[in-house]
Amino acid sequence: MRRWKAGDDVWAKEILKAGAVGGAVMLPQGVLGARAYAATAQGTGCPDIPVTHTPRLKRYVDPLPTPLTAVSDPSVYPGADYYEITMRQDSWSFHRDLGPAAVWGYCANYPHDPDKPTGMGYLGPTISVTTDHPTVVKYRNELPTTHLFQFVIDAIRDGCSELTPTPPPPYKAVLPFPSNVNVWDVVHQHGGFTAPQSDGMPMQSFSPDGIHAEHYTTLDPGRVKRNEAIYGYTNHDRSCMLWYHDHGMGMTSLNVYAGLAGLWRVRDPADERLGLPRGEFEVHLILQDRTFNPDGSLAYTMTLREGEDTPVVNGKAYSFLAVEPRRYRLRILNASNERFWRLRFDVYPRDVLPQPTLPFWLIGTDGGFRAPLQMLNFLISPAERYDLIVDFSQVPMGTNVRLTNYHAPVHYPGMPGEGPEIREIMEFQVAKPLSGGTDRARPPKELRLPTVAPVKPKPHTRRRQWVTYQHKLFRTMTFNAMPFAAPSQDFIEEGSSEIWEYINPNHDAHPMHVHLVNFQVLDRQPIDAVEYQADYEKWIDGGRKPEDLPVLENYFTGPPIPPDPDEARSNKDTFKSYPETVTRIIIQEFTPPTSTIASIPGSGTEFPATYIHHCHILEHEDDDLMRPWTIVGHGGGHGH
Repeated sequence: MRRWKAGDDVWAKEILKAGAVGGAVMLPQGVLGARAYAATAQGTGCPDIPVTHTPRLKRYVDPLPTPLTAVSDPSVYPGADYYEITMRQDSWSFHRDLGPAAVWGYCANYPHDPDKPTGMGYLGPTISVTTDHPTVVKYRNELPTTHLFQFVIDAIRDGCSELTPTPPPPYKAVLPFPSNVNVWDVVHQHGGFTAPQSDGMPMQSFSPDGIHAEHYTTLDPGRVKRNEAIYGYTNHDRSCMLWYHDHGMGMTSLNVYAGLAGLWRVRDPADERLGLPRGEFEVHLILQDRTFNPDGSLAYTMTLREGEDTPVVNGKAYSFLAVEPRRYRLRILNASNERFWRLRFDVYPRDVLPQPTLPFWLIGTDGGFRAPLQMLNFLISPAERYDLIVDFSQVPMGTNVRLTNYHAPVHYPGMPGEGPEIREIMEFQVAKPLSGGTDRARPPKELRLPTVAPVKPKPHTRRRQWVTYQHKLFRTMTFNAMPFAAPSQDFIEEGSSEIWEYINPNHDAHPMHVHLVNFQVLDRQPIDAVEYQADYEKWIDGGRKPEDLPVLENYFTGPPIPPDPDEARSNKDTFKSYPETVTRIIIQEFTPPTSTIASIPGSGTEFPATYIHHCHILEHEDDDLMRPWTIVGHGGGHGH
């Protein structure tokens, strides 16, 4: 392939599809001293089941549910809000024509009446906090000890070659969980500024019957039982929408699919002066795809295909929301396991506007507000959040506005036919009269939102490379050809800034999430993926000598490309690593929280402090596309 040279301004590349069906995980051996569980011999123990398809469902007959907001108890830990949140199995109906399904969810104690906990059975209640006001949570695991998708757990143990991670040489496969654990869980506050002992990393998992993974931790241990853990959160974030979800070792994909996810909303009192839609006009949308058996129960089919076949928002399939002809703030979380969505708002009847789609304004992403940007569509990957202003007064009363998905097959960018296609998601029905006499929300053009200053690299900013490596097609992917099990090899000095280069020579996009930090996308650059992959293979086969590692600059096929408009000048915790491309992000400062939370001993960070990063296609994360990295104090003695 022709090399790119300075001065070239035209380049092209073909995007092909070779996707990998996700699977389960391998348990880290040595990562933070983690225990490895001996793997069974590789065999043919893959589940032999037919692919299920959801029965045909009538659309837009179920109203959109609104997850309730949990109520804190400020009396338990002075200076902090306190919650008790229980993971449990419950029943939930995803559509009026589907029977009740067994689901998992989070349920919060209600301090004023312990007999009336807050939760709807599926997903979890919204945790609403104030920036810089700490939160303490006791998590309790009361789930069954047999998994809702036990056939996947069994297949991993039976050595199914498509589900059991197999690392490249010289590493050996290990199982992600011990033989006496079918269910374990841990809660991760996604996007939060959190000390590692409260971060909810996979090796901190704990089971309903009190079995702990190697790095299980809890604050205030005198207040917990074996199936509980207490975590402390700083909420040292700008006004933004985080979320919390399961991160159980080896079964994150299954646990989140069963329902273990919820919103964590960080408020700033200054937001009240911005003129944004508030109250019922601020709507939160948790977007997922699910497949259902004829009886309405959840069917997990991602051992057999990519993605599921039915859109679910806040737990309802093809739901609707009646809206007024006014501005609404829509805060969207992609909580799907694998699916990217390219979203737009299609208007019906089609001729009520000069164009068939309703324009909107992007006002924020993962880490909070950004300069308003008018758009017609956007691509959102798993774990990303988009904060929008949509003005329904632009269409006549009686108009239906559908949230639709287009040109986003799974795995993205994909090929049609590889996974179920979903076109329509939910409907906004402009049917309610305008209340209050007028819309007092400020027009998006007039908004004065907090902006994000670009982080500029300095001449000697450290660069660190992460290669998405797949040793065998349709099998395990790793970072830098190393399993999650291998000890941390990346040591970062506290307070330093770094550029991380994610090299993706394969044919799928990956949503990459880095714990603890926010970052900005610097740029992307196309590479000769075939030649890079071949030379990387030679490097592995040749003994991984540092001096022989392929030099990235030798594989560029075009100039650097600026960030996508929707991610430029935005604080992010998850980004899209596009295929056959290197994506560069810059982390301004690696400084974890060291202060004590609510006077709880041991709640601040101590060095060295190890965190992780991973692909947020949950099946890839479980299948070992995840690595630790470690922050050391000044003069920490690590020369890497």
